[in-house]
Amino acid sequence: MKNTKKNISTQKLHAFENRPYKVQDNEEMETLAESIKAHGVVSPIIVRPLENTTDEYEIISGHRRVMASRKAGITEVPALVVSLDRDAAAIVLVDSNLHREHILPSEKAFAYKMKAEALAHKGNRTDLTSVQVAPRLATEQIAEDAGTSKDTIKRYIRLTNLIPEILQYVDDGRISFTPAVELSYLNEQEQYDLLEQMELNDCTPSLSQACRFKKMSQENGLTPEVIAAVMSEEKANQREMFKVPMERIRQYVPNSNAKQAEDFVLKACEHYRKFLIRQRNRDER
Repeated sequence: MKNTKKNISTQKLHAFENRPYKVQDNEEMETLAESIKAHGVVSPIIVRPLENTTDEYEIISGHRRVMASRKAGITEVPALVVSLDRDAAAIVLVDSNLHREHILPSEKAFAYKMKAEALAHKGNRTDLTSVQVAPRLATEQIAEDAGTSKDTIKRYIRLTNLIPEILQYVDDGRISFTPAVELSYLNEQEQYDLLEQMELNDCTPSLSQACRFKKMSQENGLTPEVIAAVMSEEKANQREMFKVPMERIRQYVPNSNAKQAEDFVLKACEHYRKFLIRQRNRDER
């Protein structure tokens, strides 16, 4: 079947199964709905015929436009109908969304995983019309397409091993990417035990703690007691700090580095403390 352009009822459009990208009903969606209400859908969505149905379609690119059209009361949208199997469609879906400005870590993780699985499936086929990509080369192909390293792709895919609650911490920016990768090596029960401590104490593990958790999990397993003990440790980024901008003390310690400036300030504080003690002693006489 050739690719064709046609208007399709929004009732006949179905979201791509297990798509990695989230469609949020937020302020941006309201703005898009208002634009579509005023000008229509300018750029056609991309769909493919849905297997085992008649005149039903699966969205490959355009989930946000379809949702906004429904909110705007639009009943038909322009679409490009393409003849693609599930794996080829998954690759197009992933690649067509990676250029977005705001992509959550979880979206990248599941997008890269979906593309890796699709490429691996295509590589295992024997038909001459498919792209021959061996499973072990899938991450290399994704890295080349995304303009990043193979290790980065693998590390993102590791995030799909996190339980949803901890992955949400990553999306919210409460757990950084690198510690999250380390935590992905914990089994499901260990992750839920860790989550309990995070929620009880309103804290998240540092990179050092995450690395220790991974090592202990792989060697002897993690118990709730061990997790609680490690999480109760004071982390460097949780200690109370007092900072003074260098430009404020540069006139007193010119040509000094940060360590020398810190030593100078501490000595000055000690000298002033002794001065205050002497002053108080004089006043008490």
